[in-house]
Amino acid sequence: MNSEAKFYDTVRKGLLGPTLSPSEVNGCSAILAAMAGTPISWAAYALATAYKETAHTMQPVNEMGGDVYFMRRYDITGQRPDIAKALGNTQPGDGAKFHGRGYPQLTGRRNYTLADAKLAAAGLIKPGELIANPDLALRDDIAAFIMRRGMQEGWFTGKNFGSYLPAGGAATGDQFTQARRIINGQDCAAEIAGYALQFQNALTQGGWA
Repeated sequence: MNSEAKFYDTVRKGLLGPTLSPSEVNGCSAILAAMAGTPISWAAYALATAYKETAHTMQPVNEMGGDVYFMRRYDITGQRPDIAKALGNTQPGDGAKFHGRGYPQLTGRRNYTLADAKLAAAGLIKPGELIANPDLALRDDIAAFIMRRGMQEGWFTGKNFGSYLPAGGAATGDQFTQARRIINGQDCAAEIAGYALQFQNALTQGGWA
């Protein structure tokens, strides 16, 4: 059994079992590819974050709500113009156009602009393509790339992988719990830490180095 098969055999017996759907495999594969070369704890926490944020589907998702809700919450013409400005939503309609999408959800014109530049530099899209078509953030390879770079560089809260997780070796449950601050304070932190420990074990079984 090769290393990837050992990883999937382990998750099949736990978080994603007893059978794996093609979409689950595709999502995991995209995340594993995006996280290649990172410490095992970082890869495990990325997988755990995606598992929680996508209701265990491992497929990128849209933020819940509709255009009216997004405009009210995130648009310069809505009820929270200060929040809209903080997100870089300076043009009417930005609140709906740049609502949350992905694994950890990319939100706001400022973050989409940053992601667009990083994706273009990596050759995954043409410059400006994500701004013109924000739904590209729902493509699993693009969502996985955004998750890695966002969590590694601190796009979401200013905190990053290196703030909480070791650069070598396995992380502890407490370290994974604190790592939730990379995305969203301590919301569901202990739950996601439990998932991360299981993914870390699967990666260990698969020989992640």
